[in-house]
Amino acid sequence: MKLPLPALFAAPLAFLFAVTIADPDLLQDVCVADLASGIKVNGFTCKSNFSADDFFFNGLAKPGLTNNTQGSRVTAANVQFIPGLNTLGVSLARIDYAPGGLNPPHTHPRATEIVFVIEGQLDVGFITTANVLVSKTIKMGEIFVFPKGLVHFQKNNGKVPAAVIAAFNSQLPGTQSIAATLFAASPPVPDNVLTKAFQIGTKEVKKIKSRLAPK
Repeated sequence: MKLPLPALFAAPLAFLFAVTIADPDLLQDVCVADLASGIKVNGFTCKSNFSADDFFFNGLAKPGLTNNTQGSRVTAANVQFIPGLNTLGVSLARIDYAPGGLNPPHTHPRATEIVFVIEGQLDVGFITTANVLVSKTIKMGEIFVFPKGLVHFQKNNGKVPAAVIAAFNSQLPGTQSIAATLFAASPPVPDNVLTKAFQIGTKEVKKIKSRLAPK
């Protein structure tokens, strides 16, 4: 009996889909990133020689400086700072917030994020694809999760500094800040796209672009 075409392709397509959506298993003990290599691959090429320093980072020990426009500072501990994380699928960050500080709405296209509050209190939230805001106030010792790819934020509405340790299921989760992505892209997003999308005038668009332009 001859199988219909959909059935004939079902098994190989199912196999291909299963292979492409899952992170591959390691094929060796370690693959320490060669950050200086000019070879472009999905991730980083492996160094032939490595040391304990490739697996070490002390950058999260001290608070980051928050004397900036947003009143927050993200200190990343990803593969770009810890080459030994290459192919391991994990990374961390420390986020510090001044009183009133904001980690503005952003997404991580390659990772789910989980934050653990080590100081202070934060108002946090994410927005679903149905435009539902899921928000909560979290304090020291508590945890909140931001699902992969969804827009989210953290705001310190307290009168004292706050800080979290954030964990990601990616060696390099990537970050797209919504405002900066739209109003500070290079080349710039056309004004007529932004005026129509946000229902504002060209003057307002140019004003926002000037404020968000890299200093």
